[in-house]
Amino acid sequence: MASSPLRIASINTNGIRAAYRKGMAEWLAGRNIDILAIQEVRASTEDIQGLMGDEWHILHDPCHTKGRAGVAIASRMPALAHRTTLGGGDTEAPDYVDSSGRWLEADFEINGKTITVVSTYVHSGEVDTPKQEAKWLFLDAMTHRLPQMAHERELAVIVGDLNVGHRELDIKNWRGNVKRSGFLPRERAYFDRFFGPLGAEVVGADESVAPGLGWVDVGRQFAGEVDGPYTWWSWRGQAFDNDTGWRIDYQVATPSLADLVIGYEVDRAESYDTRWSDHAPVIVDYNI
Repeated sequence: MASSPLRIASINTNGIRAAYRKGMAEWLAGRNIDILAIQEVRASTEDIQGLMGDEWHILHDPCHTKGRAGVAIASRMPALAHRTTLGGGDTEAPDYVDSSGRWLEADFEINGKTITVVSTYVHSGEVDTPKQEAKWLFLDAMTHRLPQMAHERELAVIVGDLNVGHRELDIKNWRGNVKRSGFLPRERAYFDRFFGPLGAEVVGADESVAPGLGWVDVGRQFAGEVDGPYTWWSWRGQAFDNDTGWRIDYQVATPSLADLVIGYEVDRAESYDTRWSDHAPVIVDYNI
């Protein structure tokens, strides 16, 4: 059983084997993490276990295409149950999507309470291509699943690389990205709905109107109305050194769980040459 507070971290590794070669193990050894959600694993379950060691319990949803995507949850305690179904819960449902290494839910008992943790990796997308169509389908399925989860569990959190900068505060150069996947008004409207007051009519960035789902963006709630803090920087140019980044890695919690947040941190590397991923880990402490 984890001690209180519960520390949940998330990281897109860009391939866990490469991340370990570059220093992920040293980072992990010093952070006292209870549950680690990993995206872009790009490795087998055996690879993950071999890298992380037997002290971690590993759940893994690999991508059907070898070397692509893949999400995992590593925990100090065993999960009570886990699922990879996203959308209608039925393969015949119109909003069902095959997670294929992009959605993994796990239930844990923490100090007598049950908490659901989801590791997710939303498609990066590309305007006017099948990649963007896959992203729309995935975001539609999330819109269906979030209310279900909130009904099923008072304490739940969706963490990972959601590949959308919700607001202008979330991208350094947002003006140049309004027509690019990751900051399209239609994409941002999904997040307006995710984080809108439960049941209230929410006007999205694309001027659509839909009911709010009542979930909480833990990073924005904790940091306030400030630029960033960013979680991803391109490897190219001076993006990292100039902090020209995007905040696309989230912890999205039910209100009851968000009320228990006592710490939030983006573990930005000290320098470009000490990075072991183009993403930074997002670490949140929950006082459960």
